[in-house]
Amino acid sequence: MPPGYPIEVTGHLDRDVCVSAAGRKLRLRWLPVGWPRQVREALDTHPRPDVVAAPQMSPGARELARREGVGWVDESGAAEITAGPLGISRSGSPPVPLDTKLGWRPATLAVCEVLLTGCPATVSAVEHHTGLALSTVAESLKFLERDGFLGSKAARGRHSGRQVTDPQALLDAYAAAAKRLRPPTSLRVGVLWRDPVLDVIEAGQKWQAAGIRWAVTSALSAAVLAPVLTQPVPMEVYVTGRTHGDLRRAAAVAGLHEIDGGRLLLRPFPTPANGAVASQIKPGLTSVLWPRAYADLRTTGVRGEDAAEHLREEVLRA
Repeated sequence: MPPGYPIEVTGHLDRDVCVSAAGRKLRLRWLPVGWPRQVREALDTHPRPDVVAAPQMSPGARELARREGVGWVDESGAAEITAGPLGISRSGSPPVPLDTKLGWRPATLAVCEVLLTGCPATVSAVEHHTGLALSTVAESLKFLERDGFLGSKAARGRHSGRQVTDPQALLDAYAAAAKRLRPPTSLRVGVLWRDPVLDVIEAGQKWQAAGIRWAVTSALSAAVLAPVLTQPVPMEVYVTGRTHGDLRRAAAVAGLHEIDGGRLLLRPFPTPANGAVASQIKPGLTSVLWPRAYADLRTTGVRGEDAAEHLREEVLRA
């Protein structure tokens, strides 16, 4: 943008801010996270915004904004805005991770996963489903209540127990935190699987025999829970362990070999629940719960975001 153009805020309402820049009036609309579904909802709401803003716009959200002819900006400093003489294009830098004191910790993620799949929001029920310490569960529930994700319909009586106030808002916040807190440790292995679901079940039998907990996620989970014509890659499996050595042992047990660019990605379980938060979605096939599969799909690019939204819609429709 040429120097000397003042930017003036001319109005503010709910999530919208109206500004005047370079002689052009623009309506900016704030999105909770920055995903394609939220961009679409913003553009389908009158009045239509000229620019969408979010903590971090995903690749799919950026692509949709470009296709729809609206600008976008996020907290990394990245932006693409074109309006008359106004032109902004910046790549930005990844935002600094939020402080864990805010309450989003790996244990909190495990608690969210069971809450989003119907577990009552009580300490005893969540402890039973996750295996986490009672004090850890209580702290996580207290954080979620303080942030407005849990509440009660009545002060006393049978409706006074805590419940999820807005499942979609909790899912969005959970998925964003899951991406931020996902352990970076991973191991790529080469596979020549023609039927990935059946072949990973065979590998899982070897892991189980060796006492290694495992669970598929992202594309492998979606292949059963909500199939699409083309599954995103890579395929991912969580196994017990913390180090690369643990992952190499798991690979060796299943007869798999480390290779750059391998189609299968082994990862350590992302929460201290360590595989307890999982279910059998097909005979012999253990999967993470659908919110974790949804969150992990979102990290695999635009196709992964599309598959994640399809998974969410299919689960909610069931």
